[in-house]
Amino acid sequence: MSHPHRPAPVSFAQALRFWLWLGCVSFGGPAGQIALMHEELVVRRRWISEKRYLHALHYCMLLPGPEAQQLATYTGWLMHGTRGGMAAGALFVLPSLVLLIALSWAYTVWGQHPWGQALLWGLKPAVTALVLQAVHRMAKRTLKAPWLWALAAASLLGMLWGLSFPWIILGAALLGHGMARHRPVAAVPHGAASAAPDAPAWLDDDTPQPAHTHYSHGRLLRALLLGVGLWAVSLGSIALLLGTAHTLTQMGGFFTQTALLTFGGAYAVLPFVTQAAVMQYGWLSATQMMDGLALGESTPGPLIIVVAFVGFMGGHSQALLGNPLLGGIAAACVVTWFTFLPSFVFILAGGPLVEATRHMPSLAGPLQGITAAVIGVVLHLAGTFAWHTVWPTGQWTQADWPALALTALAAWLLIARQWPVMRVLAVCALVGMGVQWV
Repeated sequence: MSHPHRPAPVSFAQALRFWLWLGCVSFGGPAGQIALMHEELVVRRRWISEKRYLHALHYCMLLPGPEAQQLATYTGWLMHGTRGGMAAGALFVLPSLVLLIALSWAYTVWGQHPWGQALLWGLKPAVTALVLQAVHRMAKRTLKAPWLWALAAASLLGMLWGLSFPWIILGAALLGHGMARHRPVAAVPHGAASAAPDAPAWLDDDTPQPAHTHYSHGRLLRALLLGVGLWAVSLGSIALLLGTAHTLTQMGGFFTQTALLTFGGAYAVLPFVTQAAVMQYGWLSATQMMDGLALGESTPGPLIIVVAFVGFMGGHSQALLGNPLLGGIAAACVVTWFTFLPSFVFILAGGPLVEATRHMPSLAGPLQGITAAVIGVVLHLAGTFAWHTVWPTGQWTQADWPALALTALAAWLLIARQWPVMRVLAVCALVGMGVQWV
């Protein structure tokens, strides 16, 4: 029996317009994007209830990869099936991909110009401050017990000693599982908004479960086979056409691994990508990685889209496919495809199981352990960025004191004053241009 105040069903065309709009305006990182989706989907439009939204959010938080994009995919799938999930997830990414490819091209053309260098000089302290802000946010939300603080410190030491990122995550998950039994800590999902509206939603708790969300072994197997098949065909075709040692083949394999092994959001992925892309493959330098993160922060959509910049720079520098620009665009698209494909598989294959059970085994302990370890990993990334910003020559005695002061200012504005990211980026860019003018 329908509720008299429940909103009318949402058409697929109406949802498409919303997902495209969201992909163009979702600045502010995963926490801001999750809060924005809550405001639009739960509070303002009442397309989905608070409980269903949080149920989807909790599932996405347990997955590797970009949780905000996965949450959009899950919600789109819940509303309109497979086509809805694919449309929501793709439109959450495509605007930022197109914009970042354009910015990457501009970076290769004007990045070495004096004014371009001045602009980037101002943005690098902001990037370091943004990573510090991410550490601060995660620490406030996660480190609720002494053993979590100790785990974060241990992961930082592990990174300094050169311990592999997957081993840190595995050890943290095992320790978190053990500690949760003896000293449980209440989990607080980040990005979750406040009170639910009193009025019911289109997809409310008492709404009959849509047919496409019903779980079956056959449906799960088909979704898994389709996802794995797409991955195998795409990577196999690249390897067959270009060879297994080609850069595009290496990028496809590496970013698949990245999508599967990194938990904790975009800032958890970045140390892993930076270490491999800079030191192992040489696709770009550490300084260029910082510049790419600054460009990624200035675009809407998931922050992990910065991997498209990594791909573009690698393809451009090696002039893949015989042309720097064409090689950069191809590499950026390949990297984006293999980074986000697993997220679609996780949602479209696992969504029916989650909706059918509505009760998941308690994974709060492993998740808390992983998140605490990620804090140490991200703090190590902040130290790496600070080193390249304040000591660009690599010598302790040759510090760039204005860069250090600007880093401190940006961190204070973000953490203490809680300024929006775009405003801080604009301030730092203006300071950089002003220093060049002086």
